Amino acid sequence: MENEDLRRSTGTLQEGSSGQEGWLLVAVSTAGAADSLRVYVWRKLRGLGAVYVQQSVCLLPDRPTIAATVRRLVDKVRAGGGTARCLHIRIDDPVERGELIGEFREAVAVEYGEVLERLPAFFTEIEAETSKGRTTFAEVEESEADLVRFETWVAKIEARDYFAAPIGAEVRAELDRARAAMREFEAAALAAETAPDAGTARVPVRLRAVEGDHL
Repeated sequence: MENEDLRRSTGTLQEGSSGQEGWLLVAVSTAGAADSLRVYVWRKLRGLGAVYVQQSVCLLPDRPTIAATVRRLVDKVRAGGGTARCLHIRIDDPVERGELIGEFREAVAVEYGEVLERLPAFFTEIEAETSKGRTTFAEVEESEADLVRFETWVAKIEARDYFAAPIGAEVRAELDRARAAMREFEAAALAAETAPDAGTARVPVRLRAVEGDHL
């Protein structure tokens, strides 16, 4: 029971045999309110991974952290001149429930797919720099920044992967492989800079053009 409570609070509980997890039915209207409020609501609900059943009405799993976030959202909308309501409901029809869970999984699967499409470029860049002998501190920092961006991106997707989409395991495995490649690249750069002849065989530093700069 303890493990189930932990997985429920962190948003990683999969649909169990009972299928009796509750849901939040969220209805929000920002008509007449500031545009900034409309954007805020859109970003917040999208960030939570809400599935819309019709315009301005969406569903989310009823879990403590999600419910708390939605309550704050409702308060903010009302304070900003909009209308909002959050109802705690249950979906007893197993077919409807299964289809809804499928929609949640499909939505995050698309996001995970984008990560898998872009990760190969990370490996290609490291391989290219290594083959050219550009294992330098500057290159390490650049690749590390790229890896952090991937990790942050995946963490956001995982936070709304409430029903453990199967593709998530593949993404995590690829991310681990990227971390391993980063460690090898880092080690190669360290070895290159601390080699006895490093001072006489340095690779020329490349100057990167920053967008907006003029030469």
